[in-house]
Amino acid sequence: MEEKGSIFQTTMDSEVIAHLLARSPKKDAKEAMVWALSQLEGAYSLVLMVNHMLVGARDTFGWRPLCLGRFDGAYILASETCALDLIGAEYVRDIEPGEVVFIHKDKIESIKPFNKTPCAFCIFEFIYFARPDSNIFGFNVYTARKTLGEQLGREFPIPADIVMPIPDSGTSAALGFSKATGIPYETGLIRNHYIGRTFIQPSQLVRDFRVKIKLNPVKEVLKDKRVIVIEDSIVRGTTSRARVKAIREVGAKEIHMRVSCPPLRFPCFYGIDFPTKKELIAFKHSVEWVRDFIGVDSLEYLSLEGMLKSMPCAKENFCTACFTGKYPIKPSTRLSKEILEE
Repeated sequence: MEEKGSIFQTTMDSEVIAHLLARSPKKDAKEAMVWALSQLEGAYSLVLMVNHMLVGARDTFGWRPLCLGRFDGAYILASETCALDLIGAEYVRDIEPGEVVFIHKDKIESIKPFNKTPCAFCIFEFIYFARPDSNIFGFNVYTARKTLGEQLGREFPIPADIVMPIPDSGTSAALGFSKATGIPYETGLIRNHYIGRTFIQPSQLVRDFRVKIKLNPVKEVLKDKRVIVIEDSIVRGTTSRARVKAIREVGAKEIHMRVSCPPLRFPCFYGIDFPTKKELIAFKHSVEWVRDFIGVDSLEYLSLEGMLKSMPCAKENFCTACFTGKYPIKPSTRLSKEILEE
């Protein structure tokens, strides 16, 4: 597109769509939108305004969630249903994979102009990204995470005094683990809610600092205890290492980490800001190496089969590329290939 004269102002992938709309040979706004989206290959869930029209679109694989709501006669589009709850709106339905909706005042038009493909719902939405009070892909996130924890407890039980989560995304899984094993659930880390998510921060120095001030251990809960720590995932391992160190420093006798998904070994090209393969700790190293690096007495990951078994819909509907390296769309750009080779 740059070779054809497009001048990009940002690094956001959504700007590509704006340039496609501007270049569309179609004059009608609806036709121009369909033409622009037909040029794309990959993951997108979009909400945009075109003059007085609200447009929503979801890629044919359905990687990311997008839902339709209604409030006081008006239609609403949001990525998660919790947004509807906040304003008292009614959930109507999910925007389906490959669907484009055009909303003008109180009227809605739906079309499916693209060839159908298999579904590839992002399983990491259930593990980490979506809010637990949301329903995505037709199912509740909290329930799915709790089920992951129960399966994790069945696969890797160990004697301990308490089960505790890494807040907040590990909380639901920790409750499930506690239920499956009968080990009491406790809040061993208190989260500072004014700090954002750490793994997407721009540098390791910033990530390390924010990890330190994001969670504070409760000494009275952890001292002299055998502790099972439930983590939703391990990306680089540095945040987990810092958290384990903090728990150890307040006197925990044993620390056993259980992770409610399999090892993350491959980069994601469909909307998650995972790093290159060489930065993913599980790609380069064994579970035992990661255990030593993090500083826990034992470390176990949920099996791929156990994760898929815990999901509320058919396993063939999910994208698991970050765990398996099996990409629903093969990365085709030079940059993507370089990332994979690294």
